[in-house]
Amino acid sequence: MSEASVVATMVATMVDDANNPEILTHCANALMAKAIVVALADQGIQATTTGDYTAGFLAEAPGTSQVVVKRKDLPRAQQVLAEINADTTEIDWSQVDVGEPEDD
Repeated sequence: MSEASVVATMVATMVDDANNPEILTHCANALMAKAIVVALADQGIQATTTGDYTAGFLAEAPGTSQVVVKRKDLPRAQQVLAEINADTTEIDWSQVDVGEPEDD
C-alpha cells in the first residue's frame, strides 16, 4: 500500500469518526454556553465549550463561546437546543409592572 493510500485511508477514517467534535452553536458569552452544556447533559448529551476566554472580551479580543458535541450526538443536540430556544422568550420589560420603588 502506498503512502498516499495510507494517508487517504486515515483522512477518510477521521472524517467519518462519530466522535469528532462538531460545533452546535455560538454564544455571546461563556455563561450562555455553559447553560446550554448543562441542559444537554440533563438529556444525556456530552458537550463542552471552547472560546470562553475571548468571549466577552476577557482576552481583549472579540469572540464567542462555542458549544461542542460529538458528531454522533449533533442531531439530538440540535433538537434539544431548538426546544431550549422555543421555551426561552425575551422579556419586554417595558410591559412588566415591577411596582413602585421602595422608600429608603
